Amino acid sequence: MNDTASKYIVDQLDVEPVNKKENRSLYAARVKIFPKRAEGFYRRLKWWIMAVTLGIYYVTPWLRWDRGPHASDQAVLVDIANRRFYFFFIEIWPQEFFYVAGLLVMAGVGLFLVTSTVGRAWCGYTCPQTVWVDLFIAVERWIEGDRNARMRLDKASWAFDKFRKRLTVHVAWLLIAIATGGAWIFYFADAPTLLRDLFTLQAAPVAYITVAVLSFTTYVFAGFMREQVCTYMCPWPRIQAAMLDEHSLTVTYNDWRGEPRSRHQKKAQTEGLAVGDCVDCNACVAVCPMGIDIRDGQQLECITCALCIDACDSVMAKVGKPRGLIDYATLNDYQSNVAGQPAETGWRSFIRPRTFVYLALWSAIGLAMLATLLTRDRLDLNVLHDRNPIFVQLTDGAIRNGYTLKILNMKPEPRAFRLSLDGLPGAMLTVSGSTDAPASELVFDVAPAGHLSAKIFARAAPGGLAGKRTEFTFHLDEIGGTETDQVDAVFEAPER
Repeated sequence: MNDTASKYIVDQLDVEPVNKKENRSLYAARVKIFPKRAEGFYRRLKWWIMAVTLGIYYVTPWLRWDRGPHASDQAVLVDIANRRFYFFFIEIWPQEFFYVAGLLVMAGVGLFLVTSTVGRAWCGYTCPQTVWVDLFIAVERWIEGDRNARMRLDKASWAFDKFRKRLTVHVAWLLIAIATGGAWIFYFADAPTLLRDLFTLQAAPVAYITVAVLSFTTYVFAGFMREQVCTYMCPWPRIQAAMLDEHSLTVTYNDWRGEPRSRHQKKAQTEGLAVGDCVDCNACVAVCPMGIDIRDGQQLECITCALCIDACDSVMAKVGKPRGLIDYATLNDYQSNVAGQPAETGWRSFIRPRTFVYLALWSAIGLAMLATLLTRDRLDLNVLHDRNPIFVQLTDGAIRNGYTLKILNMKPEPRAFRLSLDGLPGAMLTVSGSTDAPASELVFDVAPAGHLSAKIFARAAPGGLAGKRTEFTFHLDEIGGTETDQVDAVFEAPER
C-alpha cells in the first residue's frame, strides 16, 4: 500500500497516524471540589453519626472498668506486652484469637447485609474516611465560608487575608490529625500514663512514630485527597457493586419524572413544551462531596451520602413540586415508575430472602461466639512427656517418667490447683528439684493472669502397669473453686 492510500484511509477514519508523535499525558490533575453546605434530614443524620463515631473513638480509651487489683482497669485495651485484649468484661488471650476472627467475619457479613439492602450506606455515613472528610470540610467552611466564598478565596491572589485563613485551616486540620493519631495509641497502653509519658518525652519511640504516621495520613487523606481515596485507593466500591441487585436501595435520580429538564419552566409550559420537574439548578451537584452529577445515573464515585436528596427536596419545596425527584429507590421501583406501574413501597421493596440469609448467618455467628464466651474455661493445662529418656528404672525397681507441666490461669486473681492422676494405680508424683516426699497429689499456686511451668516426675511399680505403654489422665482441680481440666497422657515402661 502506497503513502497516498494510507493517508486516504487515515483521513476517512478520522484517526491520527500511528507514527505521529503525541503529547498526551496519562496523568489527570485533581479538580478541587468545593461542596456546599446542605440542610435536611440526611445532613442532620450525618452530623449525629459523626458526633457519635468521633465521640466513641476519642473517649473510649479513657473509660475505666474495675477488674480487680491484678489487671488493668482500662475498659478497652490491646495489651500487646502481656498479649491480652480487654473489652469491658471480656478478656481475650492469644489462644482465643478465634473470637477476633469471628468478629471480623461478623463485620464482613454485616457489610454484605447492609450493602444488599441500603447500598453504600457504610461509605456514605460511617466510613472513617467519610467521617473525617466531613469534619475537615466543616472546619474549612467555618473559617473560609461556604462554597462561593471558598471558590473566590481559592482564585484570589495571595494576600494577608487569604494567608491568614489558609494558615488557620491547616493548623486546625493538623490539630485534628494529631488528636486522631494520639487517640489511636491510647488503645494500646494505659491512657493516662501514656499521655503523661508523651508530654514528658518518656514514651517509647514507637509511640511517637505511630502518632506521626497516623497524623500525616489523616491530614493528607482528609485534607487533600478526599474523594480520590474513595475513588482510586479503596477497593470497597468495586466489591459492593457485585453485591447490589435490583432490590438494593440506592440514591437515584428519577429521570422519568425530571426530564426533560429546564430552567425556564413557566416559559416552556406557556409555549406548550413538555418539561420535567428538574429545574436544572445544579443544587445536587453543588453539595456533592464527590463532585459528581447524580443525574448522570449510577456512578462508581457515588457514596450514597444522600446530600443531593436534601438539596433537591429543598428546591422542590421552593418551586412547589413534590419531593423525591432524587431519592432512595430500588431498580425495581425505578423500572416500575418508568413503565407507569405502581412501585412496591415499604420495607418489602428491599427486604427479601437474601437479606434474611445474611441476617441469620450474622446472628448465628454472634450467638455462637456469645455462648462459647460465657461458658469458656479460664484454666488451661498442658502436659508434655520427656522425649529422652522416655523412662528411667530406679534402684527399687520402680519406673519413673518425666513430664513438663504448664498451667495457665486466665483469671486476674491468684489461684491454687491440685494435680492428681487417674488410671495409674499406686503412682506417686514429685516436682523436679523439690525435697518433698513423693505424694499422690501436688498443689500449685499460680499468679493472677499468669502461667506456671514445672518439671514433674511420676513413678509407678511395674506390677501396677498394663504393659509397655499405659494410658492415664492428669487431673487439675481448682482448690476452693469449680474449674477443672484434664489431659490424657501415657506412661512408658520397659517390656516385661
